[in-house]
Amino acid sequence: MGTHVIKMPDIGEGIAEVELSQWHVKVGDMVVEDQVLADVMTDKAMVDIPSPVHGKVIALGGQPGEVMAVGSILISIEVEGAGNVKESAQPVAVKEAPAAAPKVEAVVESKPVAAPRPAAACQGPMVAREADERPLASPAVRKHALDLGIQLRLVHGSGPAGRILHEDLEAYLAQGQSNASTATAAYAQRNDEEQIPVIGMRRKIAQRMQDATQRAAHFSYVEEIDVTAVEELRAHLNEKHGATRGKLTLLPFLVRALVVALRDFPQINARYDDEAQVITRLGAVHVGVATQADIGLMVPVVRHAETRSLWDSAAEISRLATAARTGKASRDELSGSTITLTSLGALGGIVSTPVLNLPEVAIVGVNKIVERPMVVKGQIVIRKMMNLSSSFDHRVVDGMDAAQFIQAVRGLLEQPATLFVE
Repeated sequence: MGTHVIKMPDIGEGIAEVELSQWHVKVGDMVVEDQVLADVMTDKAMVDIPSPVHGKVIALGGQPGEVMAVGSILISIEVEGAGNVKESAQPVAVKEAPAAAPKVEAVVESKPVAAPRPAAACQGPMVAREADERPLASPAVRKHALDLGIQLRLVHGSGPAGRILHEDLEAYLAQGQSNASTATAAYAQRNDEEQIPVIGMRRKIAQRMQDATQRAAHFSYVEEIDVTAVEELRAHLNEKHGATRGKLTLLPFLVRALVVALRDFPQINARYDDEAQVITRLGAVHVGVATQADIGLMVPVVRHAETRSLWDSAAEISRLATAARTGKASRDELSGSTITLTSLGALGGIVSTPVLNLPEVAIVGVNKIVERPMVVKGQIVIRKMMNLSSSFDHRVVDGMDAAQFIQAVRGLLEQPATLFVE
């Protein structure tokens, strides 16, 4: 038997270190060739590390959340034959990592507090009291009831004029114990805590969001758009071509509107290198589409959106969203955007303040569509309205330019035929 040591691979693009995000194996596990051993996180994407051999895991080289240098020992596997560690060589220093940082529940010790008992658990005939009726009880009894989590209005008082005594509380509590298994815990006091390590994708998201808010001079601009006409066009196209070309959502129309509007606002389709103090304006429109995945927010990129039809954009958005949500998106698919589109769909709310996806200088946020009464040519009519909540880097984009850009997008969507007029 020998030992096969797997080192942290060179992911490429000059990356010197990566974060160990998750182990898929533990010491003692038998693994086969091509089985995924671990996930590591680069600045852009999650990368699977497969096993090149069959064997038994004998040591792990790190723990989730640890930043490891390229070339450092990731895992050691016992294999048949000589392995890749020479017997004459010095023993390889590997460390067995603790189990992946668990979710820790720490219960704080405190004075036992009983959950409020339902009326059915009350001892003796319960006094019929209104919710706002103040039962007779001394301050000491009231405090005792509060400590026990008992609602006094549910307790039968045995004292003069129905006054509630300490003995009544104890009797109520004792009677309630027999029904504890069925009593509701909806109002029970809780003291549990859960500690969740910020590692992997969540750490990268936190770092990028903090970096963006600290470095860029954010400002937001919100405008409402009448999307009645573009929604009617979308419904017509889906009815006519949906079976053969696929269904269209609103997103491809938004992508097309960005492409057309950016022709007149090249300063918005740009990246800003604030260290070199250089603005790069791009002719190509690579639209990042913010996508929520189980591991966190990801931004796959629709490349060269300026060359795509509505259905081509729709198909690419769908493909990339699926890849992102299943963790299959490549590094290239998650980098290189020039402007980002973010939408929460039906949960989009009325207004949002999206954070820039640096080094981009603009992000367009889509809020939900709602039907509202609007005045059109002196008449009150029901229209489908939607807000665009967009943020810009004020170091690069002037307020007037941002407003005019969004107004251009608005005009294109409210008169959707202009999306296709060259």
